[in-house]
Amino acid sequence: MLLHTTTRKRPRRRTAAALSAATLGLGLLAGCGSESDPADQGNDGGSTAGAGAFPVTVEHAFGATEVTEAPKRVVSVGYTDDQTVLAFGVKPVGMTDQYPNPPGRSPDINTQWPWVKDKWGDTEPEVVMENGDAGPNYEKIAALRPDLIVAVYSEIDRAAYDKLSRIAPTVARTKAEKEPFSAPWQDNALHIAKALGKAEEGERMVEEVEDKLETARKEHPEFAGRTAVVLSWYENSVAPFTSTDVRGRLVSGLGFTYRTEIDEVADGSFYTKLSPERVDLVDADRIFVINDEADTEALKRFRLFTNLDAVKRGNVSYLLDSEGPAVGAAISQGTLLSMPYAVDELVESAAD
Repeated sequence: MLLHTTTRKRPRRRTAAALSAATLGLGLLAGCGSESDPADQGNDGGSTAGAGAFPVTVEHAFGATEVTEAPKRVVSVGYTDDQTVLAFGVKPVGMTDQYPNPPGRSPDINTQWPWVKDKWGDTEPEVVMENGDAGPNYEKIAALRPDLIVAVYSEIDRAAYDKLSRIAPTVARTKAEKEPFSAPWQDNALHIAKALGKAEEGERMVEEVEDKLETARKEHPEFAGRTAVVLSWYENSVAPFTSTDVRGRLVSGLGFTYRTEIDEVADGSFYTKLSPERVDLVDADRIFVINDEADTEALKRFRLFTNLDAVKRGNVSYLLDSEGPAVGAAISQGTLLSMPYAVDELVESAAD
């Protein structure tokens, strides 16, 4: 269920390894990537953004990037940016593996989630970074000859951005985002939509997801006023996510009141590991647990968790992360493609 910290890790074995972007080394080969023949672009798995409003200028955390025409070869560096790019009909030629692919498994699990499988089809993008890597593989990215690099749901710093920008125009996280991974999912979606010349389509797709959340709130008024928290079992600790993390925002979007005390303990991170004496912070009216089976069983053996009132009352939704229906993955990714699936599964688990 991927954790990304400043070496980005998510509570779980693979839990998102947070990049310390200051460590993003690897020299960039001068002149690589940007001199490809336009006639070659779009042949090696890439797909164009199609008709759109160009040129566009996208302001972001590190300045402004002009996209002069519909990109044909997009590389996604952000952990979930590939899904947002896919939502607009563009298949990235390179992407980040948010969930490490099980040994010997093919095709890549990140292209096989129920909400993206049909979009990817037979396309197999190049992996330019794996969750937990110190940074993106600049040489691989340059070899893909991108005409746009998307690094929105990402913690790259200025040095990494400058390296990527020497390969191709790069769009970084939103200008308003104070901490990596804290921007509302709506902002990220609209940000990427603009870069692809799909601003109006992006607004429509965001509105569709918001309408789905509103419908869920109307059909389940019992969620309103009830407190909730999303957590994982990570490194032998109860690890809740903050209210500004995509998981917290999704639960709040259903009408629950999130336990914002967790934000204070997390101190700017998107999650925190609780010491034994602070486990009471997750004793909400409804607890959503995102873990695969082994970690879920370990959590159920943790006495301080099982003694919580919410657990004793059975007000816990145990959601498998990458195993089975992969509900946890859908919630953790929080993209235009995964959100409808995540909302349905969350509502069903909470209503039960």
